[in-house]
Amino acid sequence: MKKYITTSYKQMQKLGERTAEQILNTIGGKTAIVLGLQGNLGGGKTTFLQGFARGLGIKDKILSPTFVILKRFQVPGFRFNDFYHIDCYRLKDEKDILELGFKDIIKDARNIVAIEWPEKIRKALPKGVILIKFKFIGENKREINFKI
Repeated sequence: MKKYITTSYKQMQKLGERTAEQILNTIGGKTAIVLGLQGNLGGGKTTFLQGFARGLGIKDKILSPTFVILKRFQVPGFRFNDFYHIDCYRLKDEKDILELGFKDIIKDARNIVAIEWPEKIRKALPKGVILIKFKFIGENKREINFKI
């Protein structure tokens, strides 16, 4: 378990960027790399993912996909093809995500998948999810805990 404290959105984005760089430098597995981001609304999950996407080399603007549930971005380079940003806030359970081809997405080792509100689809999550918990400490201060 790793713990970080951020005191601004820029620090949160930088933490996301560094996390992406570390993932790009890891040895790939047989399935997608999956991140599960837990925390209250406004806790910093999307801000973290903005930096994360930048660390992957993605130039597109990253916004919360709450209303569309899933967004796909192409990752430049050779090792990974796609970054999926999934927001499960509006889902009832894992059946909803399975209808979007979730099993195929997480089977592909060339994908990186970030899931906000992973607890909504707990039964559909693969083993080995990198769980990242965001906690309010103060107005701009957040505690971020990584469980790998």
